[in-house]
Amino acid sequence: MIVVLLSSLLALWAFRTSLVNETIVGNDADYQRAFEAAQAMVQDAELDIQGARADGTACVASATDVKVCRMGDTVAYPVEIADFQRMVTSLKSADAAAPSCRNGICLMRTGAQDFWTTQALIQPWLVDNVGARYGEYTGALPATVGNPLLSERGSTQGAERGAWYWVEVMQYTESQSSVITNADQILALNLDPRVVYRITAVARGLKPRTQVVLQSTFVRQKLRN
Repeated sequence: MIVVLLSSLLALWAFRTSLVNETIVGNDADYQRAFEAAQAMVQDAELDIQGARADGTACVASATDVKVCRMGDTVAYPVEIADFQRMVTSLKSADAAAPSCRNGICLMRTGAQDFWTTQALIQPWLVDNVGARYGEYTGALPATVGNPLLSERGSTQGAERGAWYWVEVMQYTESQSSVITNADQILALNLDPRVVYRITAVARGLKPRTQVVLQSTFVRQKLRN
């Protein structure tokens, strides 16, 4: 009787150990999947800013989707300072609680910077045409057997999984156009227009609590003539 009881306890312990290990492995795999998706979103945003494809060639417009290469009425990145001023006017929201964002392009956030921490905070950023999905503006297509989070290209409203990016266009003044790291070392941000971009990418995994957030500051390599 004691032997049978001990055998049952050992079997139960082995089952629970196996279940815990499977859960840990599953959570780690889901996190890695979300992390890779967030990385891909940052890269897609950089290509979007540059108007380029992954191979470095210029973005090719689509005859069926005006969002690709930001054609039509889609908000576009500023080419000159006058474009920046028009973009500011276009993106300013009458609702102070709503994001000053459209088609993945945003004004610099002035409120909570970590808007992804709760569902209530992030929900307005997931509304259709506020954030950008993978390839939505570059024409990039996820591989057939690639990361499933990048394939989420449908409605973002109320979405629980998938990946998005938002790009804040931030202007800097001429008097602050250099970053001095040492007396004899100056990094001159001699760009036109004088803007830098802050990319925020959020990827939500297949499991409800999996979320990865990556941020990157990007300077478009377009120098003054």
